[in-house]
Parts: sequence; C-alpha cells; structure tokens
Amino acid sequence: MDATQKNKLFTKTLHPGDVFVFPEGLIHFQFNIGKTDAVAFAGLSSQNPGVITIANTVFGSDPPINPDVLTRVFQVEKNVVDHFQAQFWYDNN
Repeated sequence: MDATQKNKLFTKTLHPGDVFVFPEGLIHFQFNIGKTDAVAFAGLSSQNPGVITIANTVFGSDPPINPDVLTRVFQVEKNVVDHFQAQFWYDNN
C-alpha cells in the first residue's frame, strides 16, 4: 500500500447493480443508508489478510468517518467517538 493512502477514507454510494472493489490492504466496512435490505457478495484474494490496526484506521481516517456512523456501529455515545477521533493515531505496526 502506498504511504500516501494510509488511513485514507474511500466512500461510494452504490445503487442496484453497482460494483465496488475494496483497495487491497485497507480495512473496509459497509453501511446501508437505504430503507430496504441490501445484499452483498464478497470474494477474497488471500487466506492471509495480514494485520491492520483498526483503531488507527477507523478513528484516524482522512477525511474522518462520520461520527454518527461510528456511534451506531460501536454503540457508544457521540462524545466517546469525538474523543477517539481527536487522538493522535500513529502507526504501531
């Protein structure tokens, strides 16, 4: 992975029939913004995905992930997400 892409947030709104490829080596998540169920198919290119520090990637992304999304995902209050996003996240790999 190119160092300039470290903790880079890629976003894409998908519509029926669309395809999205997650960049290799980057953590990823899906969030259904629609009002109906969504279906996703996934394929992996390796049995060994390597190691990614999730806290650095999620809370230190550029641009930041919407705090409302993180509040729902981690089921915590917004002030907890705000606190984590305000921290200095360094590479500890």
